[in-house]
Amino acid sequence: MSDKGLKHKVGLEHHGIKNAKEIFWNLTTPALYEHISRNGEGQLTHLGPVVVATGQHTGRAPNDKFVVKEPTSQDDIWWGKVNKPFNVEQFDALYGRVLAYLQNKSLYVQDCCAGADQEKQLHIRVVTETAWHNLFARNMFIQITDLDKLANHVPAFTILHVPSFRAVPLIDGTNSEVFVVVDYAKQMVLIGGTNYAGEIKKSVFSVLNYLLPKKHSVLSMFLVFLVQEKRPFLPTLIVI
Repeated sequence: MSDKGLKHKVGLEHHGIKNAKEIFWNLTTPALYEHISRNGEGQLTHLGPVVVATGQHTGRAPNDKFVVKEPTSQDDIWWGKVNKPFNVEQFDALYGRVLAYLQNKSLYVQDCCAGADQEKQLHIRVVTETAWHNLFARNMFIQITDLDKLANHVPAFTILHVPSFRAVPLIDGTNSEVFVVVDYAKQMVLIGGTNYAGEIKKSVFSVLNYLLPKKHSVLSMFLVFLVQEKRPFLPTLIVI
């Protein structure tokens, strides 16, 4: 296993990930651009944006989202068509299959924060198969610029993104090959079977909407806006 970049004291073995081929820790935006180009994941276009193809899934998959029904959170969730239950044994089995799949794979890690208020923000870790999904997470969430804090970052929630892993409904208990499963006890989100990057953002937003009212009596708000720089037609995406 080869580690590249600034490694954290909380390694991927903390999440059960072992025997990875390479782990790229918190690569900068220029470095991720290089990896995207080298891996053939996308194309660099005029003025800098990266264009990628998400394939079959071009939007979120609401019918493939589940929440693990476990003692610490089951009484606080409105179960039904939106919050579909997934039992603990199903999650553990699916997680085990994902961990086996990730052996000898190159992985990208971004440690960052969700939420602008430092007293209430959620420290997260996004682990992806591809550089472009890692770039998406780096751009979407708040970067930790203090290298000492970054090195000692302890994620309160981890998003494990494996779009090339496809579930088998008869084995995994899913509705299709796509799955987005949140486990509040394990502080983990599993995403697979879809390249649509918005599942990463929406999963973190859903976690915030569950945790913040319980812990801080506040509800999160998602807001995006564009800032026009001096160069024409080059928007900068800012997420609060």
